[in-house]
Amino acid sequence: MSLTDAKCKNAKPTAKPYKLSDSSGLYLEVARTGGKYWRLKYRYNGKEKRLSLGSYPQTSLADAREASLQAKKLLAAGQDPGHVRKLTKQLIRHNADNTFEIVATEWHEHYKTGWAQRHADNILARLKKDAFPEIGNLPIASITAQNVLALIRQIEGRGAYDIARRTLQMIGQVFTYALGLGLVQQNPVFGLSKLLKPYQKGHFASLDVKELPEFLAALNCNEARLHLQTVLATRLLMLTLVRTSELIGARWEEIDLDEREWNIPAERMKMRRPHKVPLSRQACEYLSRQRELAGRSALVFPSISKPGKTMSEATILGAIKRLGYSGKMTGHGFRSLGMTTIKEKLGYPHEVVDRQLAHAKGKIAAAYDRSEFFDQRKLMLQDWADYVDQLMSNGKVVPFIKRKAA
Repeated sequence: MSLTDAKCKNAKPTAKPYKLSDSSGLYLEVARTGGKYWRLKYRYNGKEKRLSLGSYPQTSLADAREASLQAKKLLAAGQDPGHVRKLTKQLIRHNADNTFEIVATEWHEHYKTGWAQRHADNILARLKKDAFPEIGNLPIASITAQNVLALIRQIEGRGAYDIARRTLQMIGQVFTYALGLGLVQQNPVFGLSKLLKPYQKGHFASLDVKELPEFLAALNCNEARLHLQTVLATRLLMLTLVRTSELIGARWEEIDLDEREWNIPAERMKMRRPHKVPLSRQACEYLSRQRELAGRSALVFPSISKPGKTMSEATILGAIKRLGYSGKMTGHGFRSLGMTTIKEKLGYPHEVVDRQLAHAKGKIAAAYDRSEFFDQRKLMLQDWADYVDQLMSNGKVVPFIKRKAA
């Protein structure tokens, strides 16, 4: 006789566990402690087996019958429902241990030793801001091209087209890593780059040399009440033509004021090659003043508000905005301003200026052109500093008579 819900509910524990049969191998086992458990007895490959289907009343009589029916369908298809359940549990655990966020974090941890610290931080921050909230909790093996494209469309929707492109590249690299580990069977990012919205990538805002005297006057007058460290950092960025990240990450151990040289290690350079920067007389003066401000810090430009950290890259950009040049100039803009002016006004050849900017070389150029042009760059940066001084003194762009090397 089949069970009823009332019979299941009223079943009382006894000194020994007992069974209340339903039909086709389904029964309710009543334990001595009063617990009630659904079991299904079945045979597979001639062996009698048991399958747990949940406890009563959490699993109702109707639910237990439905679970029993599904198990019998598996048997009819030649599968062992107990083995299928075991594989399902393993898959659930596997997916829980391999969400996109977990795998992406592992990928980042694996490769970050080969990246500059700032680059590694930016990648993780971008993943946390854009990727993890949308697909971070999904098992990486379940993520489709549609999931990724929806994420990218959200980024494009706020006008961040370059970030959308970079995020797509990062997600693709995470999936390539997952492929190598056997966590996924395919990379859903493949081909999605063709669906990115086209956009014209702009250049970093930069002043024309004719606008430089007015900018220098604003920096010197400092009506914006910038911190002296910020002023010195801005001046050094202008005179050395290094990247903002390379400047703010500088350590005193890299700088030799007696030899007037600054040796930036490879791990702090974008191109992963060490870079020796000659220091003009003016740059050394600014560094000497900054040495007094920095005190015992190993960092040349320590954060004022966060001890042990470097000055934020946003500090210089914020200073430029406070000077009234928002949208007209950036920290990176000093590099293009310097290159153009040094070539056009001071007459130095492109390859010398380009080496000071530490741009990437093509494979052939890297193999055959290993010139550092250090002596020429030393003279060039002194001429550039003198030229900037000239602009500060009379506020006019004037012809510059380049000194000859001794």
